[in-house]
Amino acid sequence: MYRVFEALDELVAIVEEARGIPPTRNCIIPRGEVLELLDDVREALPGEVDDAQDVLDHRDKIVSDARTVAETAVATATETAEQTVTGAREEADRILADAKAHADRMVAEARAHADRLLAAAQSEADRVVAEGKAEYESLAGRARQDSERMIAAGQASYDRSVAEGVAEQQRLISQIEVVRAAHAESARLLDAAQAESERLRTDCDRYVDTKLAEFEDTLHGALRTVGRGRQQLRSGTTIPDYAAEFRS
Repeated sequence: MYRVFEALDELVAIVEEARGIPPTRNCIIPRGEVLELLDDVREALPGEVDDAQDVLDHRDKIVSDARTVAETAVATATETAEQTVTGAREEADRILADAKAHADRMVAEARAHADRLLAAAQSEADRVVAEGKAEYESLAGRARQDSERMIAAGQASYDRSVAEGVAEQQRLISQIEVVRAAHAESARLLDAAQAESERLRTDCDRYVDTKLAEFEDTLHGALRTVGRGRQQLRSGTTIPDYAAEFRS
C-alpha cells in the first residue's frame, strides 16, 4: 500500500510540474514515466487489496473473540455476584441462629437460676414454719402441763399461778410473732427471686435486640455492595473487590 501512495504522489508531482500549452489548460507530461507509475499502481493494488481484506477478516475474528470474552466475563461476574449474595445470606442465617441459640441458653439459665432460688426460698420457708409450729406445740404442751400442775397445787397459789400463766401467754405470743416474721421473710425471698428473673429476661431481650440490629446493618451493607457491583457490571466499569468490602 505504501508503493501505491508513493506512485500516486509522483503522478501528482509530474502533473503539477508539467509545462502548460497556452492558451489552454492542457500540459505536456512524460508518457513513459506516467505509464511506468501506473503500472506500479496496477501491480501493487491487488496485493494491497488482498492484505486489506485479510485485515478486515481478521478484524471480524478479533471482534467476535472480544465479544465472546466479554460475554464470558459478564457471566463469570454475574455468577460471582450470585455466589457472594448466597454466602452473605448463609452467613446472616448462621449469625441469626447463633444469636437465637445464645438467647435461648441465657433464658434457660435464668429460668433455672430462678427455679433454684424459688425452691431454696420455699424450702427455707417450710423449714421455718415447721420449726415455729413445733416450737409452738411444745410450748403449748408445757403451758398446759404447768397450768394443770398449778391448779392441782391449790387455791393458795392461785394468784401466783395466774401471774405465771399470763407471763407464759405473753411468751407464746412472742413466738407467734416469730412465725409471722418467718412467713414475711419467705414472701420477700419469693418476690426478690421473681424480680431477679424478670431482670435477667429483660437483659436477655436487650442483648438479642442489639445483635439483631448489628446483623441488620451488616446485611444492608452487603446488599448495597452487591447492588453497586451489579450496576457497575451493567455500565461496563471495572469490577471492584467485593470480598474486601465484606471483610471491612
